[in-house]
Amino acid sequence: MRGKKGVEHPDESDPPRRRANRRVGLGTWDVDKPPVLGVVGRETGRVRLRVGRHAGETELIPAVRAAAPAGAAAYTDEWPGYARLAWDGYGHATVCHSRREWARDDDGDGVREVHCNTMEGIWTGLRNFLRPFRGVSKWHLAGYVALFEWGHNEKRATPRFLRALLDPRRRTILRT
Repeated sequence: MRGKKGVEHPDESDPPRRRANRRVGLGTWDVDKPPVLGVVGRETGRVRLRVGRHAGETELIPAVRAAAPAGAAAYTDEWPGYARLAWDGYGHATVCHSRREWARDDDGDGVREVHCNTMEGIWTGLRNFLRPFRGVSKWHLAGYVALFEWGHNEKRATPRFLRALLDPRRRTILRT
């Protein structure tokens, strides 16, 4: 049937495969767009990433609690799922992208400390890391995300990093 666009598929019980998931909006596991939850330390630069089932407050808040101590400052965009961070004892400031605000100086010292650009850059890095694989099954996404997180946090190709990467007997190091 090659070259016959628009021609009905002959077997109704075997529909043609669909290309790409084009659903818009927040992803969920059920619609085959599992969200990746992420937290990055401003001072350390270390990142914690986790594949979730839903992109909602019920998964986001525990992910932040696991990655950051209570009282830490959280800088996010204006998405409503983050609103509870202030209630949970985190310092919380937001930038409002819908008002074309990307960074803000709250304390007047000339440094625009309220922004989420660090995490946005990490999302770009993760997308670039996943691109050569041309689509990753949601069942294996967590492994790819863990490998990206590990490589991002290592920063350098040390002998320990290369031994762990190349020696299949030392795979437990990926879980650290």
